[in-house]
Amino acid sequence: MQVLQVQLNVGADPAEVGRARRWARSRLAGSGIQDGEPVAETLILLISELVTNAVVHTGAPAVLRMLFGSGEAEAGTVRVEVADASTRPPKPRQARDAETNGRGLELVEGLADRWGWQPEGAGKRIWCEVDRCAPAPKSATASASGSASVPGATPAHESRACVRTQLVDTFCRRHPSAPARNVRR
Repeated sequence: MQVLQVQLNVGADPAEVGRARRWARSRLAGSGIQDGEPVAETLILLISELVTNAVVHTGAPAVLRMLFGSGEAEAGTVRVEVADASTRPPKPRQARDAETNGRGLELVEGLADRWGWQPEGAGKRIWCEVDRCAPAPKSATASASGSASVPGATPAHESRACVRTQLVDTFCRRHPSAPARNVRR
């Protein structure tokens, strides 16, 4: 199994989150995941949340890694890792509607196919994986129900991408002051 790994050192300044998003967009495009694809938007949101959590909750630099598989079995999965200097495990919490913070891990839980954390050196690494679905052929047309009717398409992947897009849209409508609205730069 071959894996392409790219890495960015992120400073302790919250302004570094925007730089991490721009860097990640360019690396995604280089791996064949184009800006605007639902999986790209999902990955950028996940990266934004994980990097923000690392920088804000530790006050220390972090390391962002993206891993792209190149073999047949793993080519469809993108893994995002953020290593930080804290040994404190991530703790999801339930934010109230009026709160503008506290939804990062809730988004990670809802958007990633898998996520977790593990100790790394003097700190920890939080990771998530998103399974990339094959793009539908350009000749695909949407049916009256709004789903693509493409012979041989993988409905599970198509619906997962739709669910992710709907989840992000719903989150943004319910929480207009949350940072998810400003992911795109």
